[in-house]
Amino acid sequence: MPRDKTESHIRIVEAAKKEFLKYGFTDASLRRIASEAKIQVSGLYKHFSSKEDMFESLVKPVVEGFYDLYSRIEGEYFGDIERVVKAHDWEGMGETVRAMEYMYDHLDEFVLIVMKSQGTKYEDFTHEIAELEEEVTLRYMDQLKKAGFPVKDFDRNEFHLLVTAFVDALFLPLSHGFTKEEALHYTRTLEEFYEPAWKAWFGI
Repeated sequence: MPRDKTESHIRIVEAAKKEFLKYGFTDASLRRIASEAKIQVSGLYKHFSSKEDMFESLVKPVVEGFYDLYSRIEGEYFGDIERVVKAHDWEGMGETVRAMEYMYDHLDEFVLIVMKSQGTKYEDFTHEIAELEEEVTLRYMDQLKKAGFPVKDFDRNEFHLLVTAFVDALFLPLSHGFTKEEALHYTRTLEEFYEPAWKAWFGI
């Protein structure tokens, strides 16, 4: 259902974002949101069914966009397997930089998701991304093996920890207040740091 675009709804959305950014979901006050939006608290429920519904309205489109980006990058990797095997070479798709650019193009929303979402279904977002990255990478490496690429054996528990560390590192600029320029520079450094390790595991 399309969201209401009336002036009062816009004021509520702006007030809610301001409140959630300052206090986080758990400590956010519907009374303060209503006061900021110049509306009665009861009037909020004409626009949102709950505080969590209000929070979700701010972040859900951005989360969906992030997963769409991830899916496109995944497709590029799997579509490139034949070339990787023939050339016996592997290189990244610039996915880390692309993810960071997306996050900073939706900075407020990602601050909400990563730092202010405790008490909502989004509080485990980074963990879910790490699980997805692990699952997709294992499947990718399995496809490389089946195509004859000399992927090395590794300890699955160690692999889990290393992938989780990489994903956690990707989101750190948000909590450290980096500018977009600083975050993109850091991201390129992160890629340079991890790429030799990936190549070593891929037997290159």
